[in-house]
Amino acid sequence: MSRLRGPVKRGLRTRLRRARSVLMYWREGELAFENYLTRSFISAERVTVEILDFFDDWRPPDDLLAGFPSFTPASVRRAVTALVRAGFLVREGSRPARQDQTLAEVWKNWLPQASLHFSTKDTPFIPQDEWTHVAKQFLAESVPPSPFKTYPGRPSLALPRVAPRDDAFSRALLERKTHREFSGAPVSRSDIGELLHYTWGAQGQVMSPTFGPLVHKTSPSGGARHPGEVYLVALDVEGLKPGTYHYNPRDHALERVAPAISRARLLRYAAGQRHVAEASAVFMMTASFPRSMWKYRSPRAYRVVTLDAGHLAQTFCLVATWLGLAPFTTAALKDTAIETALGLDGITESVLYLVGVGMPQTATATGLEGASSRRRRPLS
Repeated sequence: MSRLRGPVKRGLRTRLRRARSVLMYWREGELAFENYLTRSFISAERVTVEILDFFDDWRPPDDLLAGFPSFTPASVRRAVTALVRAGFLVREGSRPARQDQTLAEVWKNWLPQASLHFSTKDTPFIPQDEWTHVAKQFLAESVPPSPFKTYPGRPSLALPRVAPRDDAFSRALLERKTHREFSGAPVSRSDIGELLHYTWGAQGQVMSPTFGPLVHKTSPSGGARHPGEVYLVALDVEGLKPGTYHYNPRDHALERVAPAISRARLLRYAAGQRHVAEASAVFMMTASFPRSMWKYRSPRAYRVVTLDAGHLAQTFCLVATWLGLAPFTTAALKDTAIETALGLDGITESVLYLVGVGMPQTATATGLEGASSRRRRPLS
């Protein structure tokens, strides 16, 4: 128990319970314990398993003394205190205990497999100015995998060459790229409205013989559950006061939920990616997990939620390109900081993705300068 160190807190009287979000595994020959909700990690001796097992339900910490007669009371209390401080034991009535209970209730059918969601939040990112050095290290270590897979020696059939097309859809598809530089001109409120409508907006209903009317959107969603929500950070949008807004697709309306987020703070939220902070509008994509959890009780459905986010992001990029805007996407973000800013608990609803737009720095040769004339054309 000597490796579970922490300040001694005498006379612990509040009842304790093992956190529901604890995983145990071997790591580099040592017994490891991880709380995937708090992202805390310790290596400890095997007796720690017995301590955590003892607190399977609410119990006073001093009840533990009788079960470990070979250890001094002081060492047992130190171990318990260290486990409380590390988040592996929670005190009755405390905020960590309430969070732990919410997690157990909301995610009961998806854990422990979907603990990946929580254990990968708030990951440290390599600063942008260090990436070149790190990339050179990677290249020195090994050659990157090929971007193509082939079956040499197997029968191969050449397909007919695809003739070039010149219509609204093909232009938007081929002109779509990630932009990291912008002209600095504002984006119009009407463009933001169309971008929201065609990406997250309700386009009507489909009728299910079992579930009745379901929302229809432009992107597919597992079971038409559509867990995706979006929050607009308006930085430089004509006709829209800077601020943070929730998009309500039912009414096609923006609901102001928080003050403006400064570009400096947005830079921190986006792990130092300057183009995110320089955009005209940033969209924080979240998932409301209970929508999908209600129908899909298997943890595999977590994959579907993340796939949904990818579908929405690609639709966003295509619509933005069609409108003559310059889109980008990124998953490099500070989860907890963003969720706190949006007033989310991070358990029932959590941030997954950041996307955004500005005005393109230069028009492309294929005709972005004509975007204003074609943005009202049907995508066909």
